[in-house]
Amino acid sequence: MTNPGEPTDYRFLLANERTYLAYVRTALALQVAGLGVLQFLTHAHSGVRYVVGLALVVVGSYLGLRGFERYRANERAIRAGAELPAATATLALTAVVVAVPLLGAVVLVIVALA
Repeated sequence: MTNPGEPTDYRFLLANERTYLAYVRTALALQVAGLGVLQFLTHAHSGVRYVVGLALVVVGSYLGLRGFERYRANERAIRAGAELPAATATLALTAVVVAVPLLGAVVLVIVALA
């Protein structure tokens, strides 16, 4: 990192921006997947469809918000020449992104076999 008196290396700022854009792409993909489940998953029980669809939309929205917060915190740290803050939401997001579709698939299979 840079020292407070030195000019900021723009490569770090651009890398931070690319990371933020990856968060936005992932958040948008989750939101669109959730909307797709809500609109097109018509062969499943409506409760399953609503839970899985809304969960994906909520997780995507949360990811977009956390991505922006992380971008902003990293931007400040880079410009100040400080250490970057640790990521705090990765475990929770990973658990939800893995668990919600998996649970939805299991419930869909159980409903289809019943």
